[in-house]
Amino acid sequence: MISLFLRVARRKRLAVLVSALAPLVLRALALAWLPPPQPRVHDEFSHLLAADTFAHGRLANPQHPFWVHFESMHILVRPVYASAFPIGQGAVLAAGQILLGHPWAGVWLSVGLMCGAICWMLQGWLPPRWALLGAALAIMRLGVSGYWMNSYWGGAVAAAGGALVAGALPRIMRRPHWRHAVVMGLGLAILANSRTFEGAVFGLAIGVALLVWMRRSGAAPRQIVIPLALILALIVAGMGYCFARVTGRPWLAPYTLYRNSMTMAPHFVWQNPRPRPLYNCSELRHFYSGLEMSQYLEARTSFLAGLGDKFLDYWRFYLGPLLSIPLLALPWLWKDRKARLPLWLGAAFSLSLVGQVWHNPHYAAPATGLIFLIVVMGLRRLGRLAGPWLVPCFLVACAALLVFHLATDGRSLPGLQRARVLRQIEALPGNHLVFMRYGVWHDRGDEWVYNGADIDQSRVVWARELDRASNEKLMRYFAGRHVWLMEPDRPPARPVPYETAPYRPMPFVQLGAPGIEVLRSPDQVRRAVLAKAQSTLYGCDGWSYYFTEATGVESPDVSHGCYTGNDRSQKVTFDQWFAWLRRQP
Repeated sequence: MISLFLRVARRKRLAVLVSALAPLVLRALALAWLPPPQPRVHDEFSHLLAADTFAHGRLANPQHPFWVHFESMHILVRPVYASAFPIGQGAVLAAGQILLGHPWAGVWLSVGLMCGAICWMLQGWLPPRWALLGAALAIMRLGVSGYWMNSYWGGAVAAAGGALVAGALPRIMRRPHWRHAVVMGLGLAILANSRTFEGAVFGLAIGVALLVWMRRSGAAPRQIVIPLALILALIVAGMGYCFARVTGRPWLAPYTLYRNSMTMAPHFVWQNPRPRPLYNCSELRHFYSGLEMSQYLEARTSFLAGLGDKFLDYWRFYLGPLLSIPLLALPWLWKDRKARLPLWLGAAFSLSLVGQVWHNPHYAAPATGLIFLIVVMGLRRLGRLAGPWLVPCFLVACAALLVFHLATDGRSLPGLQRARVLRQIEALPGNHLVFMRYGVWHDRGDEWVYNGADIDQSRVVWARELDRASNEKLMRYFAGRHVWLMEPDRPPARPVPYETAPYRPMPFVQLGAPGIEVLRSPDQVRRAVLAKAQSTLYGCDGWSYYFTEATGVESPDVSHGCYTGNDRSQKVTFDQWFAWLRRQP
């Protein structure tokens, strides 16, 4: 076995190919007890929308005439219907959908490409057998189990881009050639379209290292500078074109438009919140002005504690106790001039993660290859100190951990309610429209309103239940479909025919909400309520009753400042009540 490993390692191209194929084969063998994943979180549905859009040959979809029913987290519904995220993850999902008939096939292939790219990168820094060893560690740690392979969230795409950039650097330093510059440029393009901010920081750190080498060596190779400049120009032009197709402006990224128009909380702790937008449904309001703002305020007020949490999350995902053992050699690595550069690059990149409000392991994906490079360098140093038995024992332990993770993931695969309900509805004949009605304490991370690129041609369309008039217009638009109501927070969670479901007014949103016709004009609301009322003097409860009757929208809680004191029997004028109503968020 060892001799076969060494023979493969010496043939560098074969080693890269084996590294790319190994996670694909291992994950395919595990399909019997660990099937392709179902999407669960907002980001996954947004990437899947991008994939379906690209598979239809478009960068964005036209705005739907009933867009307000299809608003959801991390997507744009105006001026076009599209994902808000960079296109990298959506592109690989689209490739899987087109080539193999399922978007998860794109995830599967991207992980294989990542592992192959990491092997190629390590070959630029280490002897061949140690490079293949590092690729094997990446395969066992990230390439089979874990959410990069078993979700649609992403990570592998940016990791592959970072590996190409970091692998080109030592090759350029040894023998400058335009091919290495092209590979580095390709990696930068992948980073720019997957993890834009973190990729820019990583690319900047690599660029500084390259400039320092040029200055010290006295080299100014045109075969490096010119290709890189041309590729960077193409990246900027291509991204500008993609931006213009979505936002109408080549300098405005879709994600920037989305954050500026939909959210309050900024991405970095040193930034100030944006003014509260007008939301069209209570779910979006609670998510953006409630959940996200509380997370931002917590990150800002507990900055040092947040750094500790981030460190632990990244450490658990990339290293854990086992892969932390080689880091015991860091004092010796720092004295090694060849190892010092990767350590500096890792330290510089980590600064990109410090000030962000949110964190997930894939935010650090550009530095994945760098992490395994440092681990292997440490393991190599420890092997010299501890003897030849260390590395085989280390590999056996990693393999055992992989088997444990696969077995655990297979047993604990969560029951996905939305996927189960979708299968039930798809088993019925005809086309369907499903209105979603959430409970007061619904988990804002469990969102169901996501659709494909072509909403009108989808067999099952998920829509937000809004006010009565808006719902009736949507049902007329989708005439001929079976219409259902889904209440996931009311057991047993199953769809019921909408015509037999109990009526519920739409939860209140602020007057002036742009997508809710009955609330769009405060003056029209005023006239509608007065037309329903039979007097000019009621208590707050009375005015709120007529407001709901006139609009189909539930009134806010009148105990929140409508009355003076606790006497709910007191009468108030319409103008007093309406002024209070207009102040409600």
